[in-house]
Amino acid sequence: MSAPAPNFAHLTRLTDDTGLFEHARLAVVRREHGYCTDDVARGLVVTSREADPSADLLRLSECYLTFLNHAQSKTGAFHNRLGHDRRWEDPAGLGDWWGRALWGLGTAAARHRSPWIRDSALSAFRLGTSQRSAHPHAMAFAGLGAAEVLRADPGDADAAALLADAATAVGPPGADPDWPWPLPRLTYANAALAEVVIADAAARGDDAALDIGLRLLTWLRDVQTGPHGLRVVPAGGWARGEERAERDQQPIEVAALADAFATAAAVTGDTAWQADLDRTVAWFLGANDAGAVMWDESTGGGYDGLTPYGPNLNQGAESTLALLSTLQHARTAVPV
Repeated sequence: MSAPAPNFAHLTRLTDDTGLFEHARLAVVRREHGYCTDDVARGLVVTSREADPSADLLRLSECYLTFLNHAQSKTGAFHNRLGHDRRWEDPAGLGDWWGRALWGLGTAAARHRSPWIRDSALSAFRLGTSQRSAHPHAMAFAGLGAAEVLRADPGDADAAALLADAATAVGPPGADPDWPWPLPRLTYANAALAEVVIADAAARGDDAALDIGLRLLTWLRDVQTGPHGLRVVPAGGWARGEERAERDQQPIEVAALADAFATAAAVTGDTAWQADLDRTVAWFLGANDAGAVMWDESTGGGYDGLTPYGPNLNQGAESTLALLSTLQHARTAVPV
C-alpha cells in the first residue's frame, strides 16, 4: 500500500492566529484546553520540512515561530502552557518543551524556505542554547535541533556543543545485553534518544559512538515489533520485568522511530533502515495490533492512540503531527 501525501487540512483547522490548539474531540477543536509549546514546536518542525510550502503553510510557520518567540524568556527558557485567555499558566522552564522548542527553531533555521524565518529562528535558537536541561528527553530533543543547524552550518560551535551535551545526557548503554537501553524504563518518544547519539556520532565522525547509537535503535525496534507490525510501548511506558500493559499505543512513539530510522538511513546508507521506515508508515495505514487505520482521510487528522479495541478517534495536535512527520519521511525515502 502506497503512503498518502501529507494532508495539512487538520493542522490548519487546529491553528488560530495565536498558536496550535492541543486537543480535539474527534476533529473539533477543544479551545478550553489552550495551547502548548510542545505542540507548537512540533508544528514548526513539520512545516519547516516542506521544500515548497503553500501560502497556508507559510502562515502556519509564521504563527508557530511567533508563538515560540513569545514563549521564550530572556534566559532562553520557555513557558509551555498558554490558556485560551492568552495567559501563561506556568513559569518559564527547561522541561521537554524547551528541548522541543529548540528542535523546532533549529529545524526552521536550517530548512525553512523563507530567509526571515530562518534568521529569526536561529536567533531564538542561539538564546536557548545558553541553557541545559537535567532531563535526558529534553536534551535529546534540543540536540536534534542542534543537529539540524549543524547540517546547514557544520562550523556552528554553539550547536556542536549542545549536540555533544545532548548525547552525553542520554548516558552510556546498559551492560545487560537483554536491556542495553541507557534508562531503566521506556517511556515516550524513546527513539529520539538513540537518534541524538547517532546524529552526534555522525557529526564528530566517531564510528564507535555511531555503532552504539545504531545498536540502541536496533534493540528498540526489536522490542517494539509484534506479529502484525510495530507494537510500540503503551502510554505509561514499560520496564524490564513488567508485563506490557494493553493500553494506548501512542503515535508519537511511531513518529520518533520514523525520525530515527530516517537519520540512520541517511548516515549509514543502509537500505534496511528505509525498510524499517516503511513499517512506521504501515502502522498508520493498518499494520498494527488492531489492524486499524490510524488517521481520518476526510479530515487529515491523526487518531490519538491505538487501544486493543481500535483507535481513539480524537484528533489532537500531537497525533496529527506524528502522522504528518511520518508521511513526510515516506515521501522523501528512497524505495527499497
